[in-house]
Amino acid sequence: MFYVYVLWSVKLQKRYVSSASNPDNRLVEHKEGKNRFSKGGIPWILIHTEEYPDLSSARKREAFLKSGVGRAWLDKEFPQYRRTNKEVANRRRGAGVVELARLESVCAPKGYRGFESHPLRN
Repeated sequence: MFYVYVLWSVKLQKRYVSSASNPDNRLVEHKEGKNRFSKGGIPWILIHTEEYPDLSSARKREAFLKSGVGRAWLDKEFPQYRRTNKEVANRRRGAGVVELARLESVCAPKGYRGFESHPLRN
């Protein structure tokens, strides 16, 4: 038997979707930080599991849960384990400012005063 499981990180406010033949062992590995991604999200909570007869079926379901429609289904089924739109917008807004600053520092010609001072900006 193979399983698809969904974890929730209280720290990151993110879900982690994966599949395994033994989800109990995988959960222990996630909680001990033995996975590169999950190390930064400890503690993890197991919020959902599904059982499948073969790896192919489990991987298909995993791919679905990672898709936009699958994420929407998880949001509907587990509303307490989802980020709000405000949290997502704040993260995106902050990332954009950092990205713009990084691009200006790397790509700007000598003497460039920044995007805010551009004559077409006014």
